[in-house]
Amino acid sequence: QVQLVESGGGLVQAGGSLRLSCAASGRTGSTYAMGWFRQAPGKEREFVAAISWSGFSTYYADSTQGRFTISRDAAQNMVYLQMNSLKPEDTAVYYCAATPSSDAVDGDLQYYYWGQGTQVTVSS
Repeated sequence: QVQLVESGGGLVQAGGSLRLSCAASGRTGSTYAMGWFRQAPGKEREFVAAISWSGFSTYYADSTQGRFTISRDAAQNMVYLQMNSLKPEDTAVYYCAATPSSDAVDGDLQYYYWGQGTQVTVSS
């Protein structure tokens, strides 16, 4: 089992930045790749970014490429999502997730473990 806890969400104006954090505990010694997903009201959950177990490979959604950066600190069992140039359409609950795949993947069905989510609201 892997437990995930997100933090760092909040209210920010358009054009601003936020940094989300995800703390992992439990079987963190396994080779889990990590991902961030988001879900806005009335919409399906969508992929945001993923990072491989090694941290050498990252993968982004078209909508976040160039604005968001995913990173991980294996020693601290932490994953981060730096979000810059935020837009109102980035407003959503953001979820951290872990997959036993060692590669960065975008399919939510491949992720076994999920956090409770953190709200990000971008005002115009």
